Amino acid sequence: MDPQGGHYLNKSAVLSCLGAARMCQLLLGCTTMALVAHSAGFSATYGTFCMFVWCFCFAVTLLVFTLDVTRLHGCMPISWDNFTVAFAMLATLMYVTASVVYPVYFLRSDCPSQGCEVRNYRIAVTVCSSVCCFAYGAEVFITRAKPGHVVGYMATVSGLLKVVQAFIACIIFGALHNDSQYNRHIPTQYCVVVYSLCFAVTVVVVALTVSGRTSSLRFPFDRFVVIYTFLAVLLYLSAAVIWPVFSFDKKYGAPGRPDDCPKGKCPWDSKLVIAVFTCANLVLYFTDLVYSQRIRFVLSSAA
Repeated sequence: MDPQGGHYLNKSAVLSCLGAARMCQLLLGCTTMALVAHSAGFSATYGTFCMFVWCFCFAVTLLVFTLDVTRLHGCMPISWDNFTVAFAMLATLMYVTASVVYPVYFLRSDCPSQGCEVRNYRIAVTVCSSVCCFAYGAEVFITRAKPGHVVGYMATVSGLLKVVQAFIACIIFGALHNDSQYNRHIPTQYCVVVYSLCFAVTVVVVALTVSGRTSSLRFPFDRFVVIYTFLAVLLYLSAAVIWPVFSFDKKYGAPGRPDDCPKGKCPWDSKLVIAVFTCANLVLYFTDLVYSQRIRFVLSSAA
């Protein structure tokens, strides 16, 4: 046994590009929370969401960094590599969202009633949060699948896209909840079913991969994922056609934004957000399908 404990500590978790990226994440995350708690402040639903993002990502990153340094992640009943890259992708998306939402709702060119010092702190929060996006993005770039390397499914383009698809679905659900009037028509209710079904299956795929339970399934997991992705493309394609028709056609809705529609509580705005992100997820699922087919073709050719 090494008296200095070197055998138990993972030096590469600190003295590596990945370790440097995680330490930057912790430093910037801690700085962001300290600035907000000290003077920048937050309020309402949007501010609470941003603070949750910063606290959640910092807590999980600290846990990941600690377990990696102490090598205790081997005791976790999960696929560690799949978990870390999936979380890094999720944290990148969450930080990007918070870095946009916070300045939109809390940063103004003129000084607020609390004084110019508060504005300066909010600028610092925005800068730190934005830079931290690149720190998490760097971890995704470092741990992503590379030619000639054996990696977990979540490190592949298909696996990373699964995280993005689920995240965009959450944005759609938020817009649906914000007075989107989806229950007025049966076709728009069908679209909600599409969003919910695809989100649920995507989460199950990610959960099974991260938990390392895919090998114990009684069916070929890779084939299931490809078939599901194909069906998701068809479902999202139908939603991408149906939702705009029953939201913006003159017969069912309003082609343009009503003048008397209050900002932040306008159903038309929610419908537009849903339409845009429905098309975005359609593109992501199609890209996922193309990439999955390419991988299957390469494997079958190699065989």
